[in-house]
Amino acid sequence: LVQAVVDEGLGPILTWKSASDDAERRVADLFATAMPRIEAFEATFKAALKLSLDQWARRQAGTLGSEPAFTRGHRVDLLKDAIAPLKGRLKPRQFRRLAQALSLVFGVEVVTVLKDIWGLDSAEMMSVAQWAAGALVRAAMAESGPK
Repeated sequence: LVQAVVDEGLGPILTWKSASDDAERRVADLFATAMPRIEAFEATFKAALKLSLDQWARRQAGTLGSEPAFTRGHRVDLLKDAIAPLKGRLKPRQFRRLAQALSLVFGVEVVTVLKDIWGLDSAEMMSVAQWAAGALVRAAMAESGPK
């Protein structure tokens, strides 16, 4: 049931595609598409995060039983797709690390940190997330050297 509600909340995020061949632009486009939707369904995504954390705690304690694990991870494929133009420029390890780093600034966790902990409004939250994502992409490209 939770998975169905989350999938409904994700909606157009799951079908996101970009025609751009510029990785930084693609990441910005993904964020511009996804973050407002994540924020609009904030309660749903926070409930899913809570369920995931609760299941983790019960698994660690050995009390999860046969309950099916709630899986998350759409962001992995979305972020890899966003930075796909860098596949030929970055080494596989660098490409994977960039996708992993971008996952730190993409998703409901960013909403939780920037709005709930830092007290930012929606526009400020989006600005910080976009800035961080762009900085990560530029850093990965600089690290890889000239084209």
